[in-house]
Amino acid sequence: MPTYIARRILFSIPILFGITLLLFAFVALAPGDPVDAYLRPEMAGNQELRQLLSHQLGLDQPLPIRYLAWLGQTLQGNLGYAAITGEPVNTIVWNGLLASGALMLTALVIGVVFGIPLGVISALRQYSRLDFALTGIAFLGLSTPSFLAGIGGLYVFGLLLGIFPIGGMQTAAAPFTIPDFLGHLALPAMILGFGYVAIFMRYTRAAMLEVINSLYITTAESKGLPSRTVIVRHALRNALVPILSVIGVYLPDMVGAAAITETVFTWPGLGLRVVDAANGRDFPVIMGIALIFAIVVLSANLLTDIAYAAVDPRIRY
Repeated sequence: MPTYIARRILFSIPILFGITLLLFAFVALAPGDPVDAYLRPEMAGNQELRQLLSHQLGLDQPLPIRYLAWLGQTLQGNLGYAAITGEPVNTIVWNGLLASGALMLTALVIGVVFGIPLGVISALRQYSRLDFALTGIAFLGLSTPSFLAGIGGLYVFGLLLGIFPIGGMQTAAAPFTIPDFLGHLALPAMILGFGYVAIFMRYTRAAMLEVINSLYITTAESKGLPSRTVIVRHALRNALVPILSVIGVYLPDMVGAAAITETVFTWPGLGLRVVDAANGRDFPVIMGIALIFAIVVLSANLLTDIAYAAVDPRIRY
């Protein structure tokens, strides 16, 4: 296993470089002039100033030279400075990563804690009223877009009922406290997690139905083992292998869904930051956040493969 992990990490390094190269090219070739992000509107027509600023930022250099310069600074841990605010990109990325991590981790926990048990119950009560009800809830969660669920939850639970705060990560002009933070986190995490409850429920139900009809389950039951032991230790453990692959596949998707949820709830995570940076043509911030997203996706794939071996002893690396 350690050899496999080391090999996967070494294999991920050129992939990461390739991703950054493509992202750098796409951002650099996008319509618009990045110099506009550094100039005030009244100075945008000054061509001499634009040329001077473009030279100082290295934007007049060929694309490969610009990429190598950015890569050299990145390898030293320097992601540059935001074009609009002048804030270090390292600080923006770190603060956004903490906010997005808290949101996505909470949503993932909600999806796993509720989705997997409900999927098991639905499979064990196949074609019952409870199964049909859970299936209907799952289809509702799968078919509802993230932005629509966010706006609806914001209106109902934030404005009409007033149960949760309607935006941000903490109350304005108030000191940071854990209860206040959790109150702001609850609604966006539940909205984001609802879709993953539906996804994990459906996949767990399908995996459990395939497993409980296997011969080794019949054999375990014929030996007189308790039903709980048969379900948890034999059926669910084998059904978790495809479920883990689903979790690994949807972790990158969660990054995009979190960006929509963060925009709706003005949650100051990486998703909201990259949307603002894209609107302002803030090149350093876009590349810094894109680099973190790439590392998160590659790490999620590696952790998923490691979890395979932990759950299924038949898998050996």
